[in-house]
Amino acid sequence: MSDAILRPFHPSDIDWLVERHQTLYARDEGFDDTFGPLVRSILEDFAASHDPARERGWIAEKDGVPLGSIFCVRLTDETAKLRLFLLVPEARGLGLGKRLLQTCTGFARDAGYSDMQLWTHESHEAACALYSAFGWQLVASKPVHSFGRDLVEQSWEITL
Repeated sequence: MSDAILRPFHPSDIDWLVERHQTLYARDEGFDDTFGPLVRSILEDFAASHDPARERGWIAEKDGVPLGSIFCVRLTDETAKLRLFLLVPEARGLGLGKRLLQTCTGFARDAGYSDMQLWTHESHEAACALYSAFGWQLVASKPVHSFGRDLVEQSWEITL
C-alpha cells in the first residue's frame, strides 16, 4: 500500500483508535469491554505528556481514511516501548505494517534508544511473524487471564 501515508498522531485520533482497537479485538480475539478503556488511557496519557523528541505516534492513512497506528514511548532513557500497533483488516498483507514498524524502530534509534521492547499475545500470529522477521526476539511468554480471556502474553525485545 505504497500510496498510504504515515502522519503524526493527533489527539483527535483517540476516538477512532479506541473504537478500532475495541471492535477488532472483541471480534477477532474475544476481548471484553475492558480493553477499550485501557487503550483510551494509554492514548490520553500520551497526548497529555509525551516528549516529542523521544516519543511519537503515527497514523497510517489513505485518502484521509485511517488504516492503522504505531507508537514509540519512553520506557527508560535507554529503552523504548512499541505500543498500539494496529492495522485494520483491509490494510493487512500489503506492506503497510512493515512501513509502520520500520518508521517506529528507526525513530527510536534516531532518538537515542539502544533497544526496544513490546508486549503482545501469541494469538497475534501475523504481528509476531513480522517482529521475528525484523530481528525482534521473544524473551518471555506466560499464560494470563486478561480482557475476559485466557491468553498467552509475550514480551519481545530488539537491540537497535
